[in-house]
Amino acid sequence: MMVCVQMLAAAAALVTSADAFALNGLPANGGRIVNPGWAAAAASTTRHGGSRSDATTTTTTMALSSTTELLSLELEKPLGMILEEIEEGEPMGVKIEELSEAGSAYASEHRDRLVGLKVARVMGEDVTAVSFDDVMEKIIDAPSPVSIDLEVEAEGSEAEEGEESAEEEPAEEEPVSFDLGTPVTITVIQDGQETPVQAKVGDNLRKTLLENKIELYKGLKKKLGNCGGVGQCTYCAIDFVEGEGWLERSEYEDGRLGKFPTARLACMNNIMGPATIRVQ
Repeated sequence: MMVCVQMLAAAAALVTSADAFALNGLPANGGRIVNPGWAAAAASTTRHGGSRSDATTTTTTMALSSTTELLSLELEKPLGMILEEIEEGEPMGVKIEELSEAGSAYASEHRDRLVGLKVARVMGEDVTAVSFDDVMEKIIDAPSPVSIDLEVEAEGSEAEEGEESAEEEPAEEEPVSFDLGTPVTITVIQDGQETPVQAKVGDNLRKTLLENKIELYKGLKKKLGNCGGVGQCTYCAIDFVEGEGWLERSEYEDGRLGKFPTARLACMNNIMGPATIRVQ
């Protein structure tokens, strides 16, 4: 779950900009907002003129392993970063989801590579296996500028991994597709029984099920309250067990059926190949 976190400093100056997010609201991508500054050790210093945050940054890079390095930054508050959990609800640290132009991170010479990087350490303390809230607390409590280390791929590691995977992994198979009008079977599982339904590629799934006497709308509420197949009520949702030749469900279905990753709206799907579905 993405939660908006606002941190107000003693002088109430940590909100990065009014256009970056609304008070008590979420940023555009639903991520968590982090306003303090970040970073680590010394090397070269860069000051970006014209930025809304007059931030001075220092950076250094240190090898962590043969495939991973630490990019160390030292940035002034406010940070202007949106952080996201690596794994929702799990203490596996955080990554940088987005940068606000008002923060010192955006003024850093490394801003183009920061998004997507995992936070490894804050003020020298390992935060790779702690919760989002714990990371936030350490950033809030840290003085400005804040030292932070980010995990980056070591130069050449990506190319080496790519070469290895090219040797080890077989070539991907071409996705199967069926011509319009191809006869296929839709296996319907309902009430513990399997019913084969004959259909053709291109037919609407909802219409095909109803024409074959599949009880798509159980109960008076669904029978009387369904939208008639225009994608509004979600009453025709089915569980897509498996299929051949089918594309991923639409973004619209993701929005309407987000809690049910294998569900689809029968009215919004034309048959693309044989499939097995479950109808409540």
